[in-house]
Amino acid sequence: MKTLFKNGTVVNADGSCRTDVLVCGEKIQLMGAHIDSPEAKVVDCEGLLLFPGAIDAHTHFDLDVANTTTADDFASGSRAALRGGTTAVIDFACPNKGETLQQGLELWHRKAEGRAACDYGFHMTLDDWNEGIRAELPAMLAQGVSSFKMYLTYPAMMIGDRAVFEALGELKKLGAIAGVHCENAGIIDALTAARKAAGELGPASHPLSRPALAEAEAVGRLLKMACLQDAPVVAVHTSCAAAMAEVEAARARGQKLFVETCPQYLLLEDRYYSLPDFEGARYVCAPPLRKPRDQARLWRGLAAGEIQTVNTDHCSFSLKQKDAGRGDFSKIPGGLPGVETRFELLYSYGVAAGRISREKLAEVLSANNAKLYGLWGRKGAIREGFDADLVVYDPRGEHAIHAADCIANVDYNPYEGFPVNGSIRQVWLRGTLAVENGELRPDIAGQYLHRALPML
Repeated sequence: MKTLFKNGTVVNADGSCRTDVLVCGEKIQLMGAHIDSPEAKVVDCEGLLLFPGAIDAHTHFDLDVANTTTADDFASGSRAALRGGTTAVIDFACPNKGETLQQGLELWHRKAEGRAACDYGFHMTLDDWNEGIRAELPAMLAQGVSSFKMYLTYPAMMIGDRAVFEALGELKKLGAIAGVHCENAGIIDALTAARKAAGELGPASHPLSRPALAEAEAVGRLLKMACLQDAPVVAVHTSCAAAMAEVEAARARGQKLFVETCPQYLLLEDRYYSLPDFEGARYVCAPPLRKPRDQARLWRGLAAGEIQTVNTDHCSFSLKQKDAGRGDFSKIPGGLPGVETRFELLYSYGVAAGRISREKLAEVLSANNAKLYGLWGRKGAIREGFDADLVVYDPRGEHAIHAADCIANVDYNPYEGFPVNGSIRQVWLRGTLAVENGELRPDIAGQYLHRALPML
Protein backbone atom coordinates (compact mmCIF):
# COMPACT_ATOMS: atom_id res chain seq x y z
CA MET A 1 0.00 0.00 0.00
CA LYS A 2 1.48 3.31 -1.10
CA THR A 3 0.22 6.84 -0.49
CA LEU A 4 1.60 9.93 -2.20
CA PHE A 5 1.11 13.31 -0.57
CA LYS A 6 1.51 15.95 -3.27
CA ASN A 7 1.72 19.74 -3.35
CA GLY A 8 1.86 20.28 0.41
CA THR A 9 4.35 22.16 2.58
CA VAL A 10 6.24 19.84 4.91
CA VAL A 11 7.03 21.45 8.27
CA ASN A 12 9.86 20.00 10.36
CA ALA A 13 11.78 21.47 13.27
CA ASP A 14 14.75 22.17 10.99
CA GLY A 15 12.80 23.87 8.22
CA SER A 16 9.86 23.86 5.84
CA CYS A 17 9.69 23.09 2.14
CA ARG A 18 7.16 22.32 -0.54
CA THR A 19 7.75 18.69 -1.39
CA ASP A 20 5.99 15.44 -2.17
CA VAL A 21 6.00 12.60 0.35
CA LEU A 22 5.71 8.95 -0.71
CA VAL A 23 4.63 6.51 1.97
CA CYS A 24 5.07 2.77 1.56
CA GLY A 25 3.42 0.66 4.23
CA GLU A 26 4.17 2.20 7.62
CA LYS A 27 7.22 4.22 6.57
CA ILE A 28 8.10 7.33 4.61
CA GLN A 29 9.88 5.93 1.57
CA LEU A 30 10.78 9.00 -0.49
CA MET A 31 10.59 12.79 -0.39
CA GLY A 32 11.22 15.18 -3.25
CA ALA A 33 9.76 17.32 -6.00
CA HIS A 34 7.39 15.82 -8.57
CA ILE A 35 7.46 12.23 -7.34
CA ASP A 36 5.68 9.88 -9.73
CA SER A 37 4.25 6.65 -8.32
CA PRO A 38 1.42 5.29 -10.47
CA GLU A 39 0.47 2.60 -7.97
CA ALA A 40 0.12 5.07 -5.06
CA LYS A 41 -3.09 6.65 -3.81
CA VAL A 42 -2.65 10.42 -4.20
CA VAL A 43 -3.58 12.88 -1.44
CA ASP A 44 -3.61 16.42 -2.82
CA CYS A 45 -2.28 18.76 -0.13
CA GLU A 46 -2.39 22.01 -2.08
CA GLY A 47 -2.57 24.87 0.41
CA LEU A 48 -2.06 22.52 3.35
CA LEU A 49 0.72 22.02 5.89
CA LEU A 50 2.14 18.58 6.72
CA PHE A 51 3.43 18.32 10.28
CA PRO A 52 4.99 15.26 11.90
CA GLY A 53 2.58 13.49 14.22
CA ALA A 54 2.72 15.10 17.63
CA ILE A 55 4.03 13.24 20.66
CA ASP A 56 2.47 13.89 24.06
CA ALA A 57 5.02 12.79 26.63
CA HIS A 58 2.87 13.64 29.66
CA THR A 59 -0.51 11.91 29.97
CA HIS A 60 -2.32 10.18 32.82
CA PHE A 61 -4.81 7.63 31.50
CA ASP A 62 -6.65 5.19 33.76
CA LEU A 63 -4.92 6.53 36.87
CA ASP A 64 -6.29 5.90 40.36
CA VAL A 65 -5.80 9.16 42.25
CA ALA A 66 -7.63 11.37 44.77
CA ASN A 67 -10.00 8.50 45.67
CA THR A 68 -11.21 8.21 42.09
CA THR A 69 -9.99 7.18 38.62
CA THR A 70 -9.31 9.54 35.75
CA ALA A 71 -12.21 9.89 33.33
CA ASP A 72 -10.10 8.90 30.32
CA ASP A 73 -8.63 5.42 30.07
CA PHE A 74 -6.32 4.31 27.26
CA ALA A 75 -9.23 3.70 24.89
CA SER A 76 -10.90 7.10 25.19
CA GLY A 77 -7.72 9.07 25.88
CA SER A 78 -5.78 7.69 22.94
CA ARG A 79 -8.70 8.28 20.58
CA ALA A 80 -8.90 11.88 21.74
CA ALA A 81 -5.14 12.17 21.25
CA LEU A 82 -5.32 10.93 17.65
CA ARG A 83 -8.20 13.24 16.83
CA GLY A 84 -6.07 16.09 18.09
CA GLY A 85 -3.03 15.27 15.95
CA THR A 86 -1.10 13.27 18.55
CA THR A 87 0.08 9.95 17.17
CA ALA A 88 2.07 8.80 20.23
CA VAL A 89 1.68 9.28 23.97
CA ILE A 90 4.00 8.43 26.84
CA ASP A 91 2.00 7.71 29.97
CA PHE A 92 3.21 7.02 33.51
CA ALA A 93 3.38 3.51 34.91
CA CYS A 94 2.74 3.91 38.62
CA PRO A 95 3.48 1.07 41.01
CA ASN A 96 2.03 1.50 44.47
CA LYS A 97 4.40 1.96 47.37
CA GLY A 98 5.80 -1.43 48.27
CA GLU A 99 5.38 -2.84 44.76
CA THR A 100 8.18 -3.53 42.32
CA LEU A 101 8.74 -1.51 39.17
CA GLN A 102 7.98 -4.64 37.18
CA GLN A 103 4.56 -4.92 38.81
CA GLY A 104 3.80 -1.33 37.87
CA LEU A 105 4.95 -1.84 34.29
CA GLU A 106 2.90 -5.01 33.84
CA LEU A 107 -0.19 -3.25 35.21
CA TRP A 108 0.14 -0.42 32.70
CA HIS A 109 0.67 -2.86 29.85
CA ARG A 110 -2.63 -4.49 30.83
CA LYS A 111 -4.35 -1.11 30.87
CA ALA A 112 -3.12 -0.16 27.39
CA GLU A 113 -2.62 -3.32 25.33
CA GLY A 114 -5.35 -3.82 22.76
CA ARG A 115 -7.09 -0.61 23.79
CA ALA A 116 -4.81 2.22 22.68
CA ALA A 117 -5.65 3.77 19.31
CA CYS A 118 -2.37 5.68 19.02
CA ASP A 119 1.15 4.43 19.68
CA TYR A 120 2.21 4.52 23.32
CA GLY A 121 5.08 4.12 25.74
CA PHE A 122 5.61 4.45 29.48
CA HIS A 123 7.68 6.45 31.86
CA MET A 124 8.26 4.68 35.17
CA THR A 125 7.30 6.44 38.42
CA LEU A 126 9.76 6.11 41.29
CA ASP A 127 7.59 6.43 44.40
CA ASP A 128 9.89 4.17 46.43
CA TRP A 129 13.67 4.11 46.58
CA ASN A 130 15.64 1.19 47.96
CA GLU A 131 18.18 -1.35 46.79
CA GLY A 132 15.49 -3.46 45.16
CA ILE A 133 14.22 -0.53 43.09
CA ARG A 134 17.77 0.45 42.18
CA ALA A 135 18.47 -3.09 41.00
CA GLU A 136 15.37 -3.07 38.77
CA LEU A 137 16.37 -0.03 36.74
CA PRO A 138 18.38 -1.90 34.06
CA ALA A 139 15.43 -4.25 33.49
CA MET A 140 13.20 -1.24 32.84
CA LEU A 141 15.59 0.03 30.16
CA ALA A 142 15.71 -3.43 28.60
CA GLN A 143 11.91 -3.28 28.27
CA GLY A 144 11.92 0.10 26.54
CA VAL A 145 11.40 2.36 29.54
CA SER A 146 14.19 4.94 29.45
CA SER A 147 12.64 7.80 31.45
CA PHE A 148 11.43 8.05 35.02
CA LYS A 149 9.22 10.32 37.13
CA MET A 150 9.76 11.62 40.65
CA TYR A 151 7.75 13.95 42.87
CA LEU A 152 8.85 16.61 45.33
CA THR A 153 5.29 16.81 46.67
CA TYR A 154 2.33 14.44 47.33
CA PRO A 155 2.87 12.10 50.32
CA ALA A 156 1.81 9.02 48.35
CA MET A 157 4.41 9.72 45.64
CA MET A 158 7.36 11.69 47.05
CA ILE A 159 10.49 9.89 48.15
CA GLY A 160 12.54 12.66 49.79
CA ASP A 161 15.56 14.67 48.73
CA ARG A 162 18.16 12.04 49.59
CA ALA A 163 16.37 9.43 47.49
CA VAL A 164 15.89 11.87 44.60
CA PHE A 165 19.58 12.77 44.74
CA GLU A 166 20.66 9.12 44.72
CA ALA A 167 18.22 8.20 41.96
CA LEU A 168 19.48 11.03 39.75
CA GLY A 169 23.00 9.68 40.08
CA GLU A 170 21.93 6.14 39.27
CA LEU A 171 19.95 7.21 36.21
CA LYS A 172 22.93 9.22 34.99
CA LYS A 173 25.08 6.06 35.08
CA LEU A 174 22.50 4.21 32.99
CA GLY A 175 22.02 6.99 30.44
CA ALA A 176 18.37 7.46 31.41
CA ILE A 177 16.61 10.65 32.46
CA ALA A 178 14.10 11.76 35.08
CA GLY A 179 11.25 14.23 34.90
CA VAL A 180 10.35 15.75 38.25
CA HIS A 181 7.21 17.40 39.62
CA CYS A 182 8.56 20.43 41.43
CA GLU A 183 6.59 22.01 44.28
CA ASN A 184 7.60 22.48 47.92
CA ALA A 185 5.47 20.05 49.93
CA GLY A 186 6.01 21.75 53.28
CA ILE A 187 4.94 25.16 52.02
CA ILE A 188 1.84 23.67 50.38
CA ASP A 189 0.85 21.79 53.55
CA ALA A 190 1.25 24.88 55.71
CA LEU A 191 -0.66 27.20 53.39
CA THR A 192 -3.42 24.65 52.85
CA ALA A 193 -3.88 24.27 56.61
CA ALA A 194 -3.96 28.05 57.03
CA ARG A 195 -6.64 28.45 54.35
CA LYS A 196 -8.77 25.76 55.94
CA ALA A 197 -8.38 27.28 59.39
CA ALA A 198 -9.57 30.60 57.99
CA GLY A 199 -12.64 28.93 56.49
CA GLU A 200 -11.55 29.75 52.93
CA LEU A 201 -12.52 26.43 51.41
CA GLY A 202 -13.41 27.25 47.79
CA PRO A 203 -11.36 26.79 44.60
CA ALA A 204 -9.92 30.32 44.94
CA SER A 205 -7.72 28.99 47.76
CA HIS A 206 -6.07 26.45 45.47
CA PRO A 207 -3.55 28.81 43.79
CA LEU A 208 -2.94 30.64 47.08
CA SER A 209 -1.90 27.36 48.71
CA ARG A 210 0.52 26.50 45.88
CA PRO A 211 2.25 29.81 45.05
CA ALA A 212 4.76 30.32 42.27
CA LEU A 213 7.64 30.63 44.72
CA ALA A 214 6.84 27.17 46.12
CA GLU A 215 7.33 25.81 42.61
CA ALA A 216 10.45 27.89 42.01
CA GLU A 217 12.04 26.74 45.27
CA ALA A 218 11.54 23.12 44.30
CA VAL A 219 12.83 23.68 40.76
CA GLY A 220 15.93 25.34 42.17
CA ARG A 221 16.45 22.52 44.67
CA LEU A 222 16.07 19.87 42.00
CA LEU A 223 18.49 21.62 39.67
CA LYS A 224 21.12 21.92 42.38
CA MET A 225 20.81 18.23 43.17
CA ALA A 226 21.09 17.40 39.48
CA CYS A 227 24.10 19.69 39.17
CA LEU A 228 25.91 17.89 41.97
CA GLN A 229 25.24 14.59 40.22
CA ASP A 230 26.05 16.03 36.78
CA ALA A 231 22.75 14.49 35.71
CA PRO A 232 20.42 15.85 33.02
CA VAL A 233 16.87 16.35 34.26
CA VAL A 234 13.46 17.55 33.05
CA ALA A 235 11.44 20.12 34.98
CA VAL A 236 7.94 19.04 33.97
CA HIS A 237 4.81 21.23 33.65
CA THR A 238 6.74 24.44 34.40
CA SER A 239 4.21 27.18 35.03
CA CYS A 240 5.81 30.45 36.11
CA ALA A 241 8.44 33.12 35.61
CA ALA A 242 9.96 32.41 39.03
CA ALA A 243 10.72 28.82 38.01
CA MET A 244 12.21 30.02 34.73
CA ALA A 245 14.58 32.24 36.73
CA GLU A 246 15.92 29.09 38.41
CA VAL A 247 16.33 27.51 34.98
CA GLU A 248 18.28 30.54 33.77
CA ALA A 249 20.61 30.34 36.77
CA ALA A 250 21.25 26.63 36.22
CA ARG A 251 22.06 27.12 32.57
CA ALA A 252 24.36 30.02 33.43
CA ARG A 253 26.46 27.60 35.47
CA GLY A 254 26.65 25.26 32.49
CA GLN A 255 24.04 22.75 33.51
CA LYS A 256 22.23 20.51 31.03
CA LEU A 257 18.51 20.48 31.68
CA PHE A 258 15.20 20.39 29.85
CA VAL A 259 11.97 22.26 30.47
CA GLU A 260 8.40 21.22 29.71
CA THR A 261 5.33 23.43 29.88
CA CYS A 262 1.67 22.82 29.04
CA PRO A 263 -1.06 24.65 27.12
CA GLN A 264 -2.93 25.53 30.31
CA TYR A 265 0.02 27.56 31.58
CA LEU A 266 0.29 29.38 28.26
CA LEU A 267 -3.41 30.17 27.87
CA LEU A 268 -5.36 30.01 31.15
CA GLU A 269 -5.15 32.33 34.18
CA ASP A 270 -5.55 31.95 37.95
CA ARG A 271 -8.54 34.33 37.96
CA TYR A 272 -10.61 31.37 36.74
CA TYR A 273 -10.47 29.89 40.24
CA SER A 274 -12.72 32.72 41.45
CA LEU A 275 -15.53 31.97 39.01
CA PRO A 276 -18.94 31.56 40.71
CA ASP A 277 -20.93 28.38 41.34
CA PHE A 278 -17.87 26.20 41.95
CA GLU A 279 -16.94 26.58 38.28
CA GLY A 280 -13.37 27.27 39.34
CA ALA A 281 -13.01 23.61 40.37
CA ARG A 282 -12.76 22.52 36.75
CA TYR A 283 -9.44 24.41 36.44
CA VAL A 284 -7.77 22.88 39.49
CA CYS A 285 -4.42 21.35 38.53
CA ALA A 286 -0.94 21.30 40.01
CA PRO A 287 0.95 23.50 39.67
CA PRO A 288 -2.00 25.89 39.45
CA LEU A 289 -2.75 28.32 36.67
CA ARG A 290 -0.71 31.51 37.05
CA LYS A 291 -0.71 35.19 36.06
CA PRO A 292 -0.60 36.77 32.57
CA ARG A 293 3.01 37.80 33.24
CA ASP A 294 3.89 34.14 33.75
CA GLN A 295 2.22 33.26 30.45
CA ALA A 296 4.25 35.94 28.68
CA ARG A 297 7.48 34.57 30.18
CA LEU A 298 6.67 31.05 29.02
CA TRP A 299 5.89 32.18 25.47
CA ARG A 300 9.21 34.02 25.35
CA GLY A 301 10.94 30.91 26.64
CA LEU A 302 9.38 28.81 23.90
CA ALA A 303 10.40 31.20 21.16
CA ALA A 304 13.96 31.44 22.52
CA GLY A 305 14.47 27.70 22.93
CA GLU A 306 14.58 27.84 26.74
CA ILE A 307 11.57 25.51 26.90
CA GLN A 308 11.98 22.28 24.94
CA THR A 309 8.56 20.64 24.97
CA VAL A 310 4.86 21.41 25.32
CA ASN A 311 2.94 18.42 26.63
CA THR A 312 -0.49 18.33 28.22
CA ASP A 313 -0.39 16.60 31.61
CA HIS A 314 -3.76 15.28 30.45
CA CYS A 315 -5.45 14.13 33.67
CA SER A 316 -9.19 14.37 33.12
CA PHE A 317 -12.07 14.28 35.57
CA SER A 318 -15.78 14.79 35.10
CA LEU A 319 -17.58 17.68 36.77
CA LYS A 320 -19.13 15.14 39.15
CA GLN A 321 -15.64 13.98 40.14
CA LYS A 322 -14.49 17.58 40.60
CA ASP A 323 -17.54 18.10 42.84
CA ALA A 324 -15.91 15.92 45.52
CA GLY A 325 -14.04 19.05 46.61
CA ARG A 326 -17.08 21.13 47.55
CA GLY A 327 -16.38 22.34 51.06
CA ASP A 328 -12.67 21.47 50.87
CA PHE A 329 -10.60 22.71 47.93
CA SER A 330 -7.79 20.27 48.75
CA LYS A 331 -10.09 17.37 47.82
CA ILE A 332 -10.79 18.58 44.29
CA PRO A 333 -9.13 16.06 41.95
CA GLY A 334 -6.32 17.92 40.23
CA GLY A 335 -5.95 17.78 36.48
CA LEU A 336 -7.29 19.02 33.15
CA PRO A 337 -8.11 17.44 29.79
CA GLY A 338 -5.90 18.67 26.98
CA VAL A 339 -4.65 15.94 24.68
CA GLU A 340 -7.37 16.59 22.09
CA THR A 341 -6.87 20.35 21.75
CA ARG A 342 -3.11 20.89 22.16
CA PHE A 343 -2.19 21.00 18.47
CA GLU A 344 -4.84 23.46 17.33
CA LEU A 345 -4.33 25.69 20.38
CA LEU A 346 -0.56 25.88 19.91
CA TYR A 347 -0.94 26.52 16.20
CA SER A 348 -3.52 29.25 16.80
CA TYR A 349 -2.06 31.06 19.80
CA GLY A 350 1.54 30.33 18.90
CA VAL A 351 2.05 30.23 15.14
CA ALA A 352 -0.96 32.21 13.87
CA ALA A 353 -0.51 34.77 16.66
CA GLY A 354 3.14 35.32 15.68
CA ARG A 355 4.60 34.11 18.99
CA ILE A 356 6.44 31.10 17.55
CA SER A 357 7.23 29.80 14.07
CA ARG A 358 5.59 26.76 12.58
CA GLU A 359 9.00 25.06 12.73
CA LYS A 360 9.13 25.74 16.48
CA LEU A 361 5.71 24.10 16.77
CA ALA A 362 7.07 20.96 15.10
CA GLU A 363 10.06 21.12 17.42
CA VAL A 364 8.24 21.40 20.76
CA LEU A 365 5.40 19.00 19.90
CA SER A 366 7.34 16.37 17.96
CA ALA A 367 11.10 16.51 17.42
CA ASN A 368 12.24 17.36 20.95
CA ASN A 369 9.96 14.78 22.55
CA ALA A 370 11.26 12.16 20.14
CA LYS A 371 14.88 12.98 20.93
CA LEU A 372 14.40 13.36 24.67
CA TYR A 373 12.42 10.16 25.08
CA GLY A 374 14.22 7.71 22.80
CA LEU A 375 11.99 7.78 19.70
CA TRP A 376 14.14 9.72 17.23
CA GLY A 377 14.78 7.82 14.03
CA ARG A 378 11.23 6.56 14.12
CA LYS A 379 9.11 9.47 15.35
CA GLY A 380 9.39 13.25 15.51
CA ALA A 381 9.95 14.30 11.88
CA ILE A 382 8.78 13.80 8.33
CA ARG A 383 11.89 12.10 6.95
CA GLU A 384 12.69 9.12 4.78
CA GLY A 385 12.75 5.98 6.91
CA PHE A 386 10.64 7.46 9.74
CA ASP A 387 7.16 6.26 10.64
CA ALA A 388 4.52 7.81 8.40
CA ASP A 389 2.87 9.76 11.21
CA LEU A 390 1.45 12.86 9.55
CA VAL A 391 -0.86 15.69 10.51
CA VAL A 392 -2.41 17.40 7.48
CA TYR A 393 -3.29 20.89 8.70
CA ASP A 394 -5.47 23.40 6.91
CA PRO A 395 -4.41 26.89 8.07
CA ARG A 396 -7.49 28.50 6.54
CA GLY A 397 -10.70 29.35 8.34
CA GLU A 398 -11.61 29.51 12.01
CA HIS A 399 -13.73 27.57 14.46
CA ALA A 400 -14.18 27.43 18.23
CA ILE A 401 -13.47 24.71 20.78
CA HIS A 402 -16.54 23.23 22.43
CA ALA A 403 -16.77 20.25 24.76
CA ALA A 404 -19.77 19.01 22.78
CA ASP A 405 -17.53 18.56 19.75
CA CYS A 406 -14.78 16.65 21.58
CA ILE A 407 -14.55 12.90 22.11
CA ALA A 408 -12.52 12.77 25.34
CA ASN A 409 -14.53 11.17 28.13
CA VAL A 410 -15.16 14.38 30.05
CA ASP A 411 -18.16 16.71 30.13
CA TYR A 412 -16.41 20.07 29.91
CA ASN A 413 -13.45 21.66 28.18
CA PRO A 414 -11.22 24.24 29.89
CA TYR A 415 -10.85 26.04 26.55
CA GLU A 416 -14.59 26.27 25.92
CA GLY A 417 -15.30 28.88 23.27
CA PHE A 418 -11.63 29.55 22.42
CA PRO A 419 -11.41 30.45 18.72
CA VAL A 420 -8.75 28.56 16.77
CA ASN A 421 -7.17 29.20 13.39
CA GLY A 422 -7.45 26.45 10.83
CA SER A 423 -8.10 22.81 11.57
CA ILE A 424 -6.70 19.32 11.40
CA ARG A 425 -7.80 17.88 8.04
CA GLN A 426 -6.27 14.41 8.43
CA VAL A 427 -4.12 12.37 10.83
CA TRP A 428 -2.12 9.40 9.55
CA LEU A 429 -0.71 6.80 11.94
CA ARG A 430 2.11 4.70 10.49
CA GLY A 431 0.76 5.13 6.96
CA THR A 432 -2.89 4.48 7.80
CA LEU A 433 -5.52 7.20 7.69
CA ALA A 434 -6.70 7.49 11.29
CA VAL A 435 -8.72 10.73 11.29
CA GLU A 436 -10.40 12.65 8.51
CA ASN A 437 -12.29 15.90 9.10
CA GLY A 438 -12.65 15.07 12.77
CA GLU A 439 -13.94 11.53 12.21
CA LEU A 440 -11.85 8.77 13.77
CA ARG A 441 -11.57 5.46 11.91
CA PRO A 442 -12.87 2.69 14.21
CA ASP A 443 -10.21 0.06 13.49
CA ILE A 444 -7.08 2.08 14.30
CA ALA A 445 -4.72 0.30 16.70
CA GLY A 446 -1.66 1.65 18.49
CA GLN A 447 1.58 -0.17 19.17
CA TYR A 448 3.80 -0.23 22.24
CA LEU A 449 6.92 1.88 21.74
CA HIS A 450 10.09 0.23 22.97
CA ARG A 451 12.13 3.40 23.55
CA ALA A 452 15.89 3.83 23.31
CA LEU A 453 18.04 6.01 25.57
CA PRO A 454 17.47 9.75 25.27
CA MET A 455 19.56 11.85 22.91
CA LEU A 456 21.15 14.32 25.31
